[in-house]
Amino acid sequence: MEFFETVRTRYSYRGKLTDQAVPRDHLRQIVQAGIDAPTGCNAQSVSFVIADEPSIIQEIAKINGDRTNTVCRTAQAVIALVCDKTPVYGHQSFYLEDCAAAAQNIFLALTALGYASVWIEGGILGEGSVQIGKILGVPKEKEVRILMPVGVPEKPGTPNPKKPFEQRAWFNKYGG
Repeated sequence: MEFFETVRTRYSYRGKLTDQAVPRDHLRQIVQAGIDAPTGCNAQSVSFVIADEPSIIQEIAKINGDRTNTVCRTAQAVIALVCDKTPVYGHQSFYLEDCAAAAQNIFLALTALGYASVWIEGGILGEGSVQIGKILGVPKEKEVRILMPVGVPEKPGTPNPKKPFEQRAWFNKYGG
């Protein structure tokens, strides 16, 4: 798929995923896209745990909130983005920016390969993140920040409409 088409056609998917397997070589490609994302001070503060064992996926689905539970329960894999909050520039850490950049690259790779996912964060922060971290063997000093269930969508979705360029971007001065 051509790059700009991939960007335009990416969407968040919360529905049921099929039982079609996601090969590990695809999972490696997808996560490599996250690894290749830019990071503040090249700190590379995000690491990844790829759960493709059905029993682990089901444990994670039990913790996740109701809104995205279907996509989690039916996922063939779940990618956990794990953050290291250690400051890298004075007292600043760029783990949130690093994590967002990695997630976007993963979304684009998923789309290019014909898979779907959704960014799950709100339903897992706090105690949910700690529980998922325990399941995945994440060290206590790190945080599971985003979950991305992976699979082939049962019903292909479409991207939400975006406002036109002229309503969101200008040259030289905000608002034109």
